This record gives sequence, C-alpha cells and structure tokens, in this order.
Amino acid sequence: MDPRLEYKLAMTRRHFFGKSACGLGAAALGACMNPSIFASDLAAGGNGTGTHGILPALHHAPKAKRIIWLFMADGPSQLDLWDYKPKLAEYFDKDLPESVRNGQRITTMTSGQSRFPCAPSIFKFAQHGKHGAWISELLPNMAGVADDICIVKSMHTDAINHDPAITFITTGSEIPGRPSLGAWLSYGIGSPNDDLPAFVVLISRLAQGGQTQALFSRLWGSGFLATKHAGVSLRSSGDPVLYLSNPPGVDSTVRRQMLDGLGELNQERLAAVGDPEIAARIAQYEMAFRMQTSVPELVDISKEPKHVLEMYGDEVTQPGSFAYNCLLARRMAERGVRFTQVFLRGWDHHGGLPGSIRQLVKAADQPCAALIKDLKQRGMLDETLIVWGGEFGRTVYSQGSLTKDNYGRDHHPRNFTMWLAGGGIKPGIVHGETDDFSYNITEKPVHVHDLNATILHLLGIDHEKLTYRLQGRDFRLTDVHGKIVTDILA
Repeated sequence: MDPRLEYKLAMTRRHFFGKSACGLGAAALGACMNPSIFASDLAAGGNGTGTHGILPALHHAPKAKRIIWLFMADGPSQLDLWDYKPKLAEYFDKDLPESVRNGQRITTMTSGQSRFPCAPSIFKFAQHGKHGAWISELLPNMAGVADDICIVKSMHTDAINHDPAITFITTGSEIPGRPSLGAWLSYGIGSPNDDLPAFVVLISRLAQGGQTQALFSRLWGSGFLATKHAGVSLRSSGDPVLYLSNPPGVDSTVRRQMLDGLGELNQERLAAVGDPEIAARIAQYEMAFRMQTSVPELVDISKEPKHVLEMYGDEVTQPGSFAYNCLLARRMAERGVRFTQVFLRGWDHHGGLPGSIRQLVKAADQPCAALIKDLKQRGMLDETLIVWGGEFGRTVYSQGSLTKDNYGRDHHPRNFTMWLAGGGIKPGIVHGETDDFSYNITEKPVHVHDLNATILHLLGIDHEKLTYRLQGRDFRLTDVHGKIVTDILA
C-alpha cells in the first residue's frame, strides 16, 4: 500500500464529509427511520452495476454475484475421480513411456525411484448426464448433478509442491504476500451486507481418509491491501470468531460505550497521522460489534427444514464438518457474503490411495451435490458461482510399491481437473482433454491465471483493470497473464 496515496484519499473523504454534513445527516436519519429506503436484496449482491468497493461500477454486466469455492486442499486425484483412462489397464506396472514424460520435472519424493510404474485406477467409471460425462463410482451424488456442472479436465499450474501451488492458485503468485482472490473481490466490489464480512473462510475438520498439509492464513490474507479485506475464518468450536462473545459482566450497551470511546481516540490519531490502517481498524471494530448479532444467527441451523439437512448428509449437524460448512456457505450466500471459501483437506495420497480416498469421498461427495441442488431449488444457482478443485493433480505412476489394489500418487501440475457450476457457467459439458496417461493436456489448456481471469469476468470485473499501485507498478490478481475461458461461459 502507498501511504501517500491513501492519505490523499483520506483527506478527500474528510473534506467531503465536513462540507456535506447536513445532507449526509439527513440521509442517515432517513435510513435509521426507514431502512428499506436504501436497502437492497442482500442475496442479489447489490443493484445495477454499482459496487460496494473501490470500483465505481462494474466493467460489464455480471453473470454471478457471489462465489463459493469448495477448495480440495492437497491435490485430489483426477485419475480416480474425473479423468477416465480405460487404456491404462494395458499398462499396469509398466514404466511410463519416456516419450510421455519427456524429461519433465518430478518431485524429490519420487525422483529417487528406479522406475515409474503406471497405476490404472481400480475404480469403475460410468457416463452420466445428457452429454455422457465420465465420472467415478466414488462420486455417486455428483454423478446425479452431472448436467449442472462444467468439468474442466485441462487445468494446469506452474508449481509442483503444495505450499507454492496453493499460494499460487489462491493469490496468483507462488511468492507469499500477495492479496488472495477474496481480498481482491472485497477491495474491488465489496459486499452488500454490512453485518458480515465480504470474505469468509471455513476450514473443515480433517475427515477419515485424509492425508494433509498445513494451511496458512496468508492463503486468505489481504497482502498489500488494507487488512479489512482479508478473509475472516470461522472456527468450528466455541465462538465462531475468537472473542466475539462479550465476557461476563459486559453487555451490549457497555460494549457499545467502549467502542465509541475507542473510536474517538482512533479518529484523533487518524486525523493526526493519516494512516489508512487506523481507518481499517475502526471499521473492523464496528464490523465485529455487528457480527455479535449476525454470526450467531448465521451458524444456527436449527430452523433448517429436515429435508434440507438430510440432503447434505448425516454430518451436517456437526459443526466443522464439510457438510455443515457447505450448508453455512449457502446461508452466507443468502445473506450477501461475496466470497465463501470452504476448505476440505486430506487429498495428499502419496500412499494407500484407494483405501484413503474411499473414506474421504464419503465426506466430500454428498455435500457438494447438495449445495448445487439447494441453491438451484432456491433460485440462487444462476447467480452463484461454485468452484471445486485443489492446487494440482496426481501422477499416473505409482509412488512407492504398486499392487493390483493399492498404490500412491505423487504431485502432478501438468494437468488436473476442476468443476464449476452456476453463475454464468455452461452446464453439463466437459472442457479440455488429456492424453491416455492423464499426464499431458491435448486439448484446450486452462492455466490457473485463466481460471482467475474467468472468475473475475463472471463477476463483472475485467481482470486487467482491477489493480493496485505499489512500488511503482500496478499489481493485479492475474499479474500480466490470464485469458478468459469463453468456451465454458453460458
């Protein structure tokens, strides 16, 4: 952030408020007396092409007004879930042809292996939906919504290890410190709900069968943007947000008086030094106060109809489960949260993949399909973009020992599978193709930057125009890259 630029903006705001106090006071009084004067449908994400962020208007009409990213951290195996390769059966325990690998880099975890034996998936695939998409038997519920999703089989990334890869897909850079996608959205277009953050993160507890890596808060951080744009992570036990509840002896009136006094001190300091982070801190204190009411209501699912709870599965009533978090994501979408990112860890199956993935999909499959059906039945899917996927894929060759019913898979950045649904996405199609080994892309590659450019486009944002000037250059989520994947747009 450039403090000089922010100071100039702050001075402009103070001048504006000072010169127009009467008009703003009347508007504020009118809003208090009749909130419906200025209210808009929160689930609609705002009105017209105006925004609640730094952009004065959207660059074009949006197809989506909110995002739910179901982030499958640690790299799910496309070969065992989405990318059907029947010819691989002929290559069981045969070395991956050098003509396929062609000298491409591999991780240090398998670089010492004397050979790279092909490991065909042991799981059966079948065609589903009007277009006959091949989907694994591990995903019976997702197979049931095949006509609602767009499967992208040709994703690829630059990074081969977890930390740089997950940092890359969430922030657009392998180097830590850049703003995350949610932070860019909060900065650019904000949220229509004043009582909840624009960007919320839900980290699901580790399910059975999970083999996981660490997650770092910088994955939903604000980088060089103001800290108010960082994602707010809700906890799965105790207070959803630390210290959100008042301590014994402090009621809402006392808390309000304390914040008013603190606000006066912060305003004095802001007037003296012009540090924009002080303004961000004031705003965050006020947000926390409002969240004392909005968050308990958000996480209380006791009034959800029985048939809805059953749709998400048996674990939906267990806070911290993936099913519970998917239901919360729908409830946040209803309340105008711009970007909800739900993490499900555990896909790092370097060994014992068949047994582990069988367990993990029990937690993952049903809630994903339920979220699509739930949004659809409420008329919200058309304006809600759902993204599913992780940071990279898995290798066709086995890591470690290979048997007929057991194998592991190493990291594979050359191609992996994601799916998208809802807001502006063409449903029921498969985009891209890979070779017979699911090792290289043969048709319609989609880079991580292309994915992010397309996501912003669906929200009405030109990814080349949402920028932040720092250290003499304009930064953006897609850096100097990114092409909109027009083939998957409805």
